[in-house]
Amino acid sequence: MREAFHDQLDTMFGDLADICGSVETAVRLATEALLTGDASTAEKVISADVDIDRARERVEDSAFLLLSLQQPVASDLRTVVAALRMVSELERMGDLSVHVAKIARLRVPNLAVPDDVRPTIERMAEVAEEMVSRVSTIIRERSVDEALALVRADEEMDRLRRGSFTALLSADWSHGVEAAVDIALLGRYYERIADHAVSVANRVVFVVTGENPTSVDA
Repeated sequence: MREAFHDQLDTMFGDLADICGSVETAVRLATEALLTGDASTAEKVISADVDIDRARERVEDSAFLLLSLQQPVASDLRTVVAALRMVSELERMGDLSVHVAKIARLRVPNLAVPDDVRPTIERMAEVAEEMVSRVSTIIRERSVDEALALVRADEEMDRLRRGSFTALLSADWSHGVEAAVDIALLGRYYERIADHAVSVANRVVFVVTGENPTSVDA
């Protein structure tokens, strides 16, 4: 019975990693739409979000079934509860990708990102996508070392976010209020994707060690 239970837990974590892969695709396509002004790509991200939502529901159903039938305790209970928190964070990351795609779609046929801040936004997108990809591996392998190393990438994201604000507040900003709002929102969306990635990674640390890294969100 316990072996079957742990097989179900492993399957659940595999499902979480698969959702993370879908989020990675959403981040990549949303960024592509943003930087190219491709409305059809933006629509793909928006329409695919329902698949992430359904996958979240399946993981939640599996977790609640395990809780009701197996009544796990100690580390097993910790794992199931962590999985419920993680799938919620992953879904939110997908939602944030949709927000990026919607800004891209709103500005078609123009681009939302002015040329002089494009390198910063491009790098923020790259860091976000890389972090999501690493989280997928962290979930599959339950790697504490990789989870803790993810914090360094988040520090780069924070620096980029500050850099985007510096550009917005500069006296040289000449793109108007609308573009400023777009850049402020985009910076926030990518930053939050990174924050959620770190939070998911920290929950993996909690599952493996029973200890909460200090950077876990409340």
